Formats: sequence, structure tokens, C-alpha cells
Amino acid sequence: MHDRPEDLEQAFNAANPLRHLTPAQFMALGGNAVVYIRPILGAALSEMMVGDELEPEGEFHLVVSADGSPLMVGDTEEAVADWLSAQLRACDTSNPAWPH
Repeated sequence: MHDRPEDLEQAFNAANPLRHLTPAQFMALGGNAVVYIRPILGAALSEMMVGDELEPEGEFHLVVSADGSPLMVGDTEEAVADWLSAQLRACDTSNPAWPH
């Protein structure tokens, strides 16, 4: 027996409750301290960016702030993880480089 598409969509939505938040609801979760990462194909990314030629079928990772602003595009999960780690280090108030 195969699941109906509606059943699969309901299961996906139940497993991803943040998917349907409004921008205001998402901002209330943590403002600029909250980001989400979404996979995106090069063709869709090329529509958002000017000047860069991207492989249309290439898979990228778009980091977006809670307000919906794009923050970073990575070509690998590792690149995104490195960028996020650097952002956390930059915001670490125990870091001696943090302005006091």
C-alpha cells in the first residue's frame, strides 16, 4: 500500500513545524540569532544573484536569517558549518577579540 501525497505532506509538515511560521513568528524566536539553512539548486540561486554563473543543477546551501535575508551561500555543508562557526566565535563575548 502506498501513502497518498496528502499523507506524506502531513507527515513532513508535522516533522518540520518551523516550516510554516510567518516572518514575524520566526523573528520572535530569536531575531538575528536564528538562521535556517535550505538546499537550493543553482538555477534558483542564479535568479536571486546577479553576475555569477552557477551550474543550474548544482546543489547549494542557502543560509537565511530569521527575517528572510540571505546571509551566505555555500557549495558544501562543511562550508556552511565553517561560516556559522566563525559567526559564533565573532559573537562570543568571552573571546579576547570581543570589544568591551
